[in-house]
Amino acid sequence: MRHREQTDATDRDRTDGTHLLPKAASFGDRPLRGLDFASQDCLGLSTHPDIVATAADTLRRFGVRSVCAAAEAGDSVALERRIADFLQMEEALLCATGRAAARTVIRGLVRSTDHVVIDAAIRSGLRESAEAATANLHPFRHLDAGHCRARLRAIRARDAENGILVVTESLSPLDSGTPDLAALRTLCDEYGATLLVDVTQDLGCLGEDGRGHLGLQDMLGKADLVTGSFSKSFASNGGFVAARTRAVTACLRAAEAEAQALSPIQIAVILKAFAILDEADGCERRARLMRNVLNLRTALRERALTVCGEPCTSVSVAIGSGELARLAAPRLIELGLLVDLTASAEASRLRMHVTAEHSDAEIARAALGVAEALDRARADLAERSRRPSLRVAA
Repeated sequence: MRHREQTDATDRDRTDGTHLLPKAASFGDRPLRGLDFASQDCLGLSTHPDIVATAADTLRRFGVRSVCAAAEAGDSVALERRIADFLQMEEALLCATGRAAARTVIRGLVRSTDHVVIDAAIRSGLRESAEAATANLHPFRHLDAGHCRARLRAIRARDAENGILVVTESLSPLDSGTPDLAALRTLCDEYGATLLVDVTQDLGCLGEDGRGHLGLQDMLGKADLVTGSFSKSFASNGGFVAARTRAVTACLRAAEAEAQALSPIQIAVILKAFAILDEADGCERRARLMRNVLNLRTALRERALTVCGEPCTSVSVAIGSGELARLAAPRLIELGLLVDLTASAEASRLRMHVTAEHSDAEIARAALGVAEALDRARADLAERSRRPSLRVAA
């Protein structure tokens, strides 16, 4: 079941762990100082004492090393098995980064004559890997399974032989939207296509068991390929490819020997993070994270801001034109609020990366800071529109 938009915007405390946020009237003479909503450590595991102790112990045993040597190969195999079991896939392959995972699987499997049908708002690493593999790239409208069907039908009408790879993300970093994964699975079965789902944004941090939208939508083990990164929830860099058939990972392993380049420290930290995720501590951190997400979304809406997508670790706020986003950036810095801004001529968004470690006071202050920064930016924009423009003399 997906998280309902149940928040604390009521007159009484709730008994489910969500409670009223403190009210903040104004910044006044006390501007925000370095309030971080830009770092992606959503469960706060990077400072977890067990994680720190594991990293320190591994450092003492093996020193600082860039890749895993033969002596640590057992831990590498154990981590690959852990990932595969977690996702209910047959086998997994470690990669140096999430971007490397995308490159490894797409460029390793897609021939120049094959087709890639890809969500138009997909993150750059996946799109760039597809563009490098084939010229037959077919974007479909963001999260639109009907448009994906139209693309597949058109391809199969003229090409019944070559392969088709459908690429999507379980959670979009652009607008916190999620696709109907079951519908995409049905389309792939109908048109003989392969389904790849990237789980970078929600693996480990969403769902009662941390399996993200694959778990929430009952799609564990049902995608053909799964890629992801450890950076958001597992306190380490690194990435992976998981496959439903061992033949796929065997093929990729032979072609991309460098794909397994993780250090002993990274491997040990990720394995420890998996252990924490399965414990009561991990469940409590996910619950605290979601409470913070819901509270922030409520606080932003109370200030008449438009919050996009579904509740997830990145709270996305629509802020209109690219010019407004450009003017808002220095205002956010003045207020000491660290966030991500994506600006385009048509529509821009402000993304706030929430963690389980954010306090109620920080959530309230951040919502107030965003509202104040946008108000100042709108005033700047209005002032510019009133200035007389110079005209070139005829």
